[in-house]
Amino acid sequence: MTATLDRSQSPGDQPAAKGPKPIISGRRGFPIQLSVYFGVIAPLAALLAAVPFAWGWGLTWVDVAIFVVFYGISGLGITVAYHRYFTHGSFKAKRWLHVTMAIAGSMAVQGPVITWVADHRRHHAFSDRDGDPHSPWAFGTSPAAIVKGFWHAHLGWLFERDQSNAERFAPDLVKDSAIKKVDDLFWLWTLLSLALPALVGGLVTWSFWGALTAFFWAGLVRICVLHHVTWSVNSICHMIGERPFAARDKSANFWPLAIFSFGESWHNLHHADPTSARHGVQRGQIDISARLIWIFEKFGWVHSVRWPTPQRLARLATDSK
Repeated sequence: MTATLDRSQSPGDQPAAKGPKPIISGRRGFPIQLSVYFGVIAPLAALLAAVPFAWGWGLTWVDVAIFVVFYGISGLGITVAYHRYFTHGSFKAKRWLHVTMAIAGSMAVQGPVITWVADHRRHHAFSDRDGDPHSPWAFGTSPAAIVKGFWHAHLGWLFERDQSNAERFAPDLVKDSAIKKVDDLFWLWTLLSLALPALVGGLVTWSFWGALTAFFWAGLVRICVLHHVTWSVNSICHMIGERPFAARDKSANFWPLAIFSFGESWHNLHHADPTSARHGVQRGQIDISARLIWIFEKFGWVHSVRWPTPQRLARLATDSK
């Protein structure tokens, strides 16, 4: 399976199990939990420092350019790679791209690929029901419960120590030796995600100060902004927005996030048709992730792309029910 995944199947194709394994495989150890806290809090602290830091100094067009490049690489690494490819098998990819995408997603610093995929497949298996790791509706519908639910869906669930069972939710990736290696080296991709912007900034400006500001803006602040965009899909896009397609949960489209999330905020169609390679399917719905998959397909790097068809969209439309 590990040697032919790009030729015969996609990561979302899971082997049949003889019986359901436990949803939770255990609790995170203290070192891992500590790294979660650091990975969430350090970029957030950088973002909070960004306003006074940029008020009169410390931000240049070089920093902005490096920020955009690394935001694109790591953000599309989440949306195209971690999400549409590894989690849902929306297309099949050549082996070199298979591994490259896993590394790009890891540089978003949202967790190792197997952990991320297991959590997200669990989310779809129990969306907005008991078992969903980050539903905003977990505590009820009173005003206080909604506030608590938003916090839980957006950020709070990350601090819980229960681990989604990868053997149940991501057995295909657990058995993939290359992806397991990328997963084990998550610390390295995190380090590179912070060090490479600093290196580029230092080389472009030929100064230590240029390296420091690039580390701050295109490293820490970029990671934090991308974190909150991704978490907003978990929280906001399950609370408010339009629901033109029939889904079994409260997933909704929230257009203000479309560009920053590379099309992930067209969330209602995604939950109505999870394996679809395109989420923004209606007129005017920009989906940068789908466009990148289309480019990959044109180059012959991916195949068997699960593009939505007019017939399927018509069946899923709520006004046809």
